[in-house]
Amino acid sequence: MNAVLKRTFGSVLLLALSLSFAAGCRNKKPIDFLGELPEGEVALRKLSPDEYPDFSVNMTDPDALIRSIDMSMAYLQKPSSKRYYPYLDIDHDRALASCNALKAVIIEYRANNRSADYLNGIIRQMFDVYVSKGAPDPNRAGYTERVLFTGYFTPIYDASLTKDSTFKYPLYRRPADLATDPATGEVLGRRTADGSIVPYYTRREIESSDVLAGNEIAFVKTAWEAYTITIQGSARLRLPDGNILEIGWDGFNGYEYSSPGEKMLADGVITKEQYSAKGLRTFFEQNPEMMSKYLWTNDRYVFFTETTGGPYGALGVPVTPWASIAVDKKHDPARNIYPRAMPAFLTVPVPADETGTPRDFRGFMMDQDTGGAIRAAGRCDIYMGIGEQAEKVAGHQLHEGKLYYIAVKPEYVQRYLPAQQPKASPATSPALTNP
Repeated sequence: MNAVLKRTFGSVLLLALSLSFAAGCRNKKPIDFLGELPEGEVALRKLSPDEYPDFSVNMTDPDALIRSIDMSMAYLQKPSSKRYYPYLDIDHDRALASCNALKAVIIEYRANNRSADYLNGIIRQMFDVYVSKGAPDPNRAGYTERVLFTGYFTPIYDASLTKDSTFKYPLYRRPADLATDPATGEVLGRRTADGSIVPYYTRREIESSDVLAGNEIAFVKTAWEAYTITIQGSARLRLPDGNILEIGWDGFNGYEYSSPGEKMLADGVITKEQYSAKGLRTFFEQNPEMMSKYLWTNDRYVFFTETTGGPYGALGVPVTPWASIAVDKKHDPARNIYPRAMPAFLTVPVPADETGTPRDFRGFMMDQDTGGAIRAAGRCDIYMGIGEQAEKVAGHQLHEGKLYYIAVKPEYVQRYLPAQQPKASPATSPALTNP
């Protein structure tokens, strides 16, 4: 199986989006952050140097960023990655060289205690810069360059391999009758006994019946935990004997994501103040009879397999907390709206801690994942880590910002292709001189 088939969705914000809530109060018409680009149009626009952002601050932990860059390079050295390039004026060699060049810059910046002005100058000297067009402009033709950033995480929950009075809610392995395109991994549906293909079972059909009985991978304590895991696309399950079972994405039932939180807000059963991960969880604890009504409005259901060393993103490589992002990715390379695995630069408020107090963030992360609600140029998801604290922080991430990508300039490509790296370490590479 290729990396696309084996990927773990970076998945989506637990609640997903109320677009008018996020932006409508500041605009005559609300911004639709899920507004998709016209067929064949890409998400990035190449900038002139006078449009570049200020790169003098990189708030991403250098060690985490280097690990994340290494994961992107591992993906880009797989032959299958070549099918997604060229992208605009970026061919596959340039994509790979861009990752390696940024790694060299970060090593030099850290090892030699370079100044912020150096970082800004060397990025401008060595790289071309592209900006996300963002969501469509609701008031005129064109785009806003505004992106809605949410957060995702890997939960840690108690679980059991067998069902009992405590652990009653199943998570399922990939079923044998799930039919997918062998080349792209796109879900075709359910293959019946006579060989025909019909739509796969919805979340409601799966969770309200025994159609997948015998295919359980584990059981958790609550319906909310089971739902959360199928939305986040991965989990670490703490078994009664103390062992940890790591599970990751292994396919889904083919349905697009829809937002229970948005439906609840529209129905008036929650307020805007309750529209948070903590708020929804509390609501369902107090009103368990409402859980099926609203969670089953999301037909999408994810299947799992045992993994180690994850969680894994859509590229089939591990994602790194606060150094990996999820953006729109299509099965069809001709519809690829962002350049896979490449370095991105984010300017966006993020939660400073689990209280949700925002702080301005500027830093590099790598494009390595996607998710059910991460569609179109107006959406981006930041991977925020593993466990309870990451869950609390991710639940507060709902802020607009800007998303840039960088590509090393053509004259540096041969220097930074891994097979042609100079013998000197990246920290002494002749390309890294004060601009």
